[in-house]
This record gives sequence, structure tokens and C-alpha cells, in this order.
Amino acid sequence: MQSIVVTGAAGFIGWKTSLLLLESGYRVIGLDNMNEYYDPRVKAYRLNSLQEYENFTAFQTDIEDFNSLDGIFEKHRVDAVINLAARAGVRYSIENPYIYMSTNLNGTLNLLEILRKYKINKLVLASTSSLYAGQQMPFKETLPVNTPISPYAASKKSAEVLAYTYHFLYGLDISVLRYFTVYGPAGRPDMSVFRFIKWIDEGKQVELYGDGSQSRDFTYVDDIAAGTIKALSNIGYEIINLGGGKNPISINQVLEQIQGYLGKEANISYHPFHLADMKETWANIDKARELLDWEPRVSLDDGLKRSVSWYLENREWLKDVQV
Repeated sequence: MQSIVVTGAAGFIGWKTSLLLLESGYRVIGLDNMNEYYDPRVKAYRLNSLQEYENFTAFQTDIEDFNSLDGIFEKHRVDAVINLAARAGVRYSIENPYIYMSTNLNGTLNLLEILRKYKINKLVLASTSSLYAGQQMPFKETLPVNTPISPYAASKKSAEVLAYTYHFLYGLDISVLRYFTVYGPAGRPDMSVFRFIKWIDEGKQVELYGDGSQSRDFTYVDDIAAGTIKALSNIGYEIINLGGGKNPISINQVLEQIQGYLGKEANISYHPFHLADMKETWANIDKARELLDWEPRVSLDDGLKRSVSWYLENREWLKDVQV
């Protein structure tokens, strides 16, 4: 049984990736600091579902704490690491840039040093489509992403570059995955789909930055998790987009569909478009198809239906979750 460390295991993508690994017969060592960037009850919900598996071991620790990581890796055999622990969110990174660089760069450095020390050859590293700001769509991995427009994007770019250094110096096999607008059941409460569903259902104002014409390449979390696991294959150092790969969908269209599934009308409060946000995202996923034999399977319609259904099934405890 292969043993995989998943950092950020109680996070949105980390949770679903861990679930798929466990269901596929892997042993998963899940690391998470359970921080309060968003309501920890959502993280507890995810973590509880993982702890039902005998082949799952959880540690509450921070990738910024090298000594804690060292103690875990010293005691457990590890075949590969999937680093999904990160400070996420473009806007909050402007308010607190230091913690983004500390977690996303220094935390990645700690893991790279751990891999080098314990002779673990494989790392899957989460990155972001936010790096493509200002580039021509659809976004290809070969675009020169040298002008990030938020500390979040800058920290992710820094981690990508550092990972290449360790590939070059020590031969580590590293898959860097640039994710595009991930959504789905048990999603992050600070993300648009979760917020829209909750606000509309509760009859609260939907806080919308911009006029809603901005669009995203929405990608369902199960598809993202499947691609993340496929990226465990040995391919050298590669940067790979994981996105919907089709025409981007406007925020207005997502709002319209959620209203239809809930049978309720949104009360929208419009705010100026945020300077650090991107107008559009759209992934070219040819490389993922070629190297990973991966492409998304869940349509936006189906994904939003599943998201609304999960919310309705869990509405009783979600009513107290802050968004």
C-alpha cells in the first residue's frame, strides 16, 4: 500500500483528494493546521469524513513548522507528497501579505527540504490560475507569467520557481498544478458558489464585485482531485493546467442557475470591481490530456446541482457558518 502525505487535508481540494486516494486503496497521512481563515466547522466536517477510513492518519500541524514535519516523516514511510496546504484568496492576501509568503513559500521550502532529506522523489504542488492575469486566453502553461497582480499569486509563483530549483539540483519529480476556480459540495465559504447559495437561500444580499459579466473556468472538485492524483506519475518537472477547458462562464450565469435550483431570487448588491481580481479565466488543458490522460467530466449544470443539494442536506448546521 503506497503512503501519500496530503497537506491541507481538511481543506477543500485536500479533503476530496484524500477521499479519492483512500477509496483507491492508498494510505493517507493528512496534515492540516486547522486555521480559522474560514469557519473551522467546515474543515471539521471534512476531516470527520476522512477519519472514518482505517488507512487515514491525521496530524494537526503546520507546514511552516519544520521540526514538526521532520518528526512525522521520521516515523512514517512516505512514497509521495501532495502539497495542498496554502493561504488562499486574492483579496485577503493584500491585507496580510506576510502570512501568504510565509505559508506558500516558506512552507513549500520546508517540504522540499523534507523530501530531499528523506529521499522522497515525488511532489505534487498546488498552484493557481491567478498567475495568468493579463495574458491571452485560453491560458497555456508556456505563457510568461512574470507579472502577478496580488501577493497570493506572487507567493504561488515563488513556490513554483523554488520547486524547479529542487528539481534541478536534486532530481525531484515535481508536478505543479495550476487550478482554475474550484467549486463543489463542502466548498470554501469564502468562495463565490458557496456564498451565493447560502445568501440566496437565506434571503440575504448577494455581495457582488463588478457587474457579474466577469467569467471563470469553473472546475468541479472531484475532477480536480482526480487530476491531482494522476499527477503523482513520474513526469519530471512540469506545470499543468487543471481547468474546465471550455468557454468561461459568467458570474451572472452561475447566479441565474443557482436561483433556479433553489427556486429563490437573488437580492444583489453591486460593488466596484476589485483591482486584484481577474476579468476572465480560461484554461487550455491540452497538456493535462497528453501527460495525465485527464479531462473534466462533471458539467457546470451537474456540479451546481450537486453543490445546492449538499447545502440543502446540511443547511441545519451551515446556517451558523460565516461567509
